[in-house]
Amino acid sequence: MKPATRLVKGNLPTKICQTCGRPFEYRKKWRNSWEEVKYCGEKCQRNKAKGAAAE
Repeated sequence: MKPATRLVKGNLPTKICQTCGRPFEYRKKWRNSWEEVKYCGEKCQRNKAKGAAAE
């Protein structure tokens, strides 16, 4: 029997967004770059500079 290699809805990897702190799940468009994904969406990615500049 082969190990499960497909990602199944409901059993997807999650990360915490570095800007808003909310958890977000794997998306198909991030298939090739999941390790580099840090933000849940474009809005958080655009606002990252504001949070980093305040620190």
